Amino acid sequence: MDNRQRLKQIIREKSYRQGTFKLCSGKDSDFYIDGKQTTLDAEGAYLCGKLLFELIKNHRPKIEAVGGMTLGADPIVTAVSLVSFLEKTPIPAFIVRKESKKHGTEAYLEGQSNLPTGAVVALVEDVVTTGGTLLKVINRVEAQGYKVGLVTTIVDREEGGAEALAAEGHELRAIFTRKTLLAD
Repeated sequence: MDNRQRLKQIIREKSYRQGTFKLCSGKDSDFYIDGKQTTLDAEGAYLCGKLLFELIKNHRPKIEAVGGMTLGADPIVTAVSLVSFLEKTPIPAFIVRKESKKHGTEAYLEGQSNLPTGAVVALVEDVVTTGGTLLKVINRVEAQGYKVGLVTTIVDREEGGAEALAAEGHELRAIFTRKTLLAD
């Protein structure tokens, strides 16, 4: 079984649930993907990091860092950064806070000292529905002087997120869409 198929299996076993759920976007849904159940699993984290790194490593312009919104992206950016190191192309990770720190530097971004000035970055998310979280992250990252070169997700629920990002000039690249995740 290849890495993509194995990750699909893990997501379906650990993260996918049917029922009635309220999503972060405020929408109601008949299914839920709890991405952290996969990204906090050792094998799941590795496979997410490996497959996202494959999307990132040959991107042009060259990606110089990988980041995302806490908490969902925390294990993902760490996994991508670790895989990049193991594959001898180290990419630093950074985290975007939901609110700025109330002390010290009062920063929105953690790990910023590892990023080159004006770096081209990739953003990651576990699951995208409307794209609202990623649009907020893009604004915060660009306000700090970085360029968003790539936006990626493990699962695109196909509920308008890709279109919302495209309207702002950002293509969403997904390992899985809802359709491909649920297909046998």
